[in-house]
Amino acid sequence: MRLFAAVLPPAHAVDELAEAVDLRVRGLPGADGMRWTGRAGWHFTLAFMGEVDEALVPELTERLERAAHRTRAFPLRLRGGGHFGGRALWAGAAGGIAELRRLAERADAAARRTGLAMEEHRTYRPHLTLARTRTETDLRPYAAALDGFEGTPWEVGELALVRSRLPVAGVPGEQPRYETLVRCPTASPADGGR
Repeated sequence: MRLFAAVLPPAHAVDELAEAVDLRVRGLPGADGMRWTGRAGWHFTLAFMGEVDEALVPELTERLERAAHRTRAFPLRLRGGGHFGGRALWAGAAGGIAELRRLAERADAAARRTGLAMEEHRTYRPHLTLARTRTETDLRPYAAALDGFEGTPWEVGELALVRSRLPVAGVPGEQPRYETLVRCPTASPADGGR
């Protein structure tokens, strides 16, 4: 099964971002030619594990639960936008970015300790993918349209282990489907976290 660890924004944060994207971005020239990520797919990937043998899921879950519990709950909000080259448009984050990075590092370490072959370690860059393009596109105007967007803060209180089912080839407009398998709570302030 294809798995990743993620932080899932709450409904109010998704609604705010969707309104900003609809009002500021989707009406721009060329936006109709982009592949927009459905709201149900909006998340901050912490660690992408790829195909995981089902027999490893219990150990992976246990290690992710420990990683989450070692992290104190922290504030986060959606903010602004950016792009990776000319292929991916994203919304950014603000608030507990250091804590989000630490949680991503812990999720990656949990996967490695489970025996999963992870990609080369890179500095974590928090982003929520909004759209992709099939061809190289100047995404600067789309990212700039989100300048000044500030969502309402929320408290990140869990890490989610998510299963991704890719779309069937040849079905126009079909999106990946995501299923949250496990929710791993972070430490409460009383627990302390480390």
